[in-house]
Amino acid sequence: MHLNPYGADVVHLAAELANRRPTTVEELVDRCRAAGLVVEQAATGNDLTRTQAMLNAWESVVDATTEHERARLLNHMLGESAAHPRLTDHGDAGWHLHYRDHGVPLGSVLCAIISVGTALHLTGRGIHRLRRCAVTDCDTIFADTTRTGRKRYCTHQCANRDAVRRHRTRTSAANDQAD
Repeated sequence: MHLNPYGADVVHLAAELANRRPTTVEELVDRCRAAGLVVEQAATGNDLTRTQAMLNAWESVVDATTEHERARLLNHMLGESAAHPRLTDHGDAGWHLHYRDHGVPLGSVLCAIISVGTALHLTGRGIHRLRRCAVTDCDTIFADTTRTGRKRYCTHQCANRDAVRRHRTRTSAANDQAD
C-alpha cells in the first residue's frame, strides 16, 4: 500500500519549517530530504525566497480566526501553487499522484505539496486541527493528528508547564481565600 505523500507528513514538514525557518538553500534542501522529499533538481536562492513567502501565507492559514477565513486563505494558496493532479512513477516509489507539474523548482514543489497536504489534513481530520501551542509564551505551530483531535500543546513539556502554572494559580488563590 502506498501512503499519501500529501498527508500528515507534509503538514508536519510545513510546521517544522515555519517554526524554525531555513536560512540557507542548503539547509532547506537538507531538511526537505530528511523529511523524505525527493529533491529532483538543484535548488537556488529563488527556492528559498519562494519557500519563505509560502510559509508566511501558510502561517496566515494557521492563524485564521474563522473556518471561512482559513478556507479562503488556503484556497488562495492552492490556486497559486497546485497543478492538475497527475499519476507519476519515480521508479521504485510506485504510482502515485502529484499535484504539481513535472520539473518545477523546489520552492514551487513545496508550495504545491504543503497547500494540498494542508487541505487534505484539514478536510480529512478537521478544519481546527492546525494551530499554535496553547501556552501563552509559546508560538509553536503544530498539526493535530491525534485520534481525538483535542491536542492543545506542541509538546508534553508545554502541557506540563501549563499544568504547573494552572496548579500554582489555583493553590495561590486558595491560600489567599484561606487568609
